[in-house]
Amino acid sequence: MNTVEPIRDINVINDIMDYLKADNERDYVLFSFGIYSGLRISDILKLRVRDIRNKKHIYMREKKTGKERRFIISKELKNIFDSYIKDKKDYEYLFASRKGLNKPITRQRAYMILKEAGKRFGIESIGTHSLRKTFGYFLYNQTKDILIVKEVLGHADVSITRRYIGLTQDDKDRLIKGLSYGRR
Repeated sequence: MNTVEPIRDINVINDIMDYLKADNERDYVLFSFGIYSGLRISDILKLRVRDIRNKKHIYMREKKTGKERRFIISKELKNIFDSYIKDKKDYEYLFASRKGLNKPITRQRAYMILKEAGKRFGIESIGTHSLRKTFGYFLYNQTKDILIVKEVLGHADVSITRRYIGLTQDDKDRLIKGLSYGRR
C-alpha cells in the first residue's frame, strides 16, 4: 500500500475543485466533503441525503472505530450540499453509483476519481485518505492547535497526528534543505 500525502497547496485544491465541479458534480461534492470534514471515506460513502438535509451537524458511528461522532457542517459545505441535494430524495445515497439502484459508489471508485484528478494536476501520492489528511493539515495551519487536530482526527497521540498530516516530513525537509557546510 502506498503512503498518501495531504494536498498542501491551496491553489491545487481549488484547481481540483474547479475541475471536478465542471466534470461531475457528485465527484466535486465528494472531494469537498472530504476536505471540509476530515471524515474517513468509509463513513462518507454510507451517508444518505436525509443525514444532511436541513441539518447543522452530522451524527454517525464511525465504521473503523465504532465511536459515535458529531460533525458540524460548515457554512461553505452547507452551501455545496444545498445545491447538490435540492432535487434528491431523502433515501438516496449522497454519492450514488450509476450502477444498480440506489447504491453508493465504492471505495475503489472514490480512489479512481481522486487518482484521475491528482494525475491531471501532477499529484502522485493521492488517495481517498488524502482528503482526511488535507483537512488535518489545513486545520492545523489555520489554528496552530495540534491538540485540537489530534482530538478531531481521533488520534491517541500528538506524534501520530504530526506524522499523519505531514508535519514531521515537512520539518525534516526544511531542516535538511537548510543544511550547509559553508562551502560554495
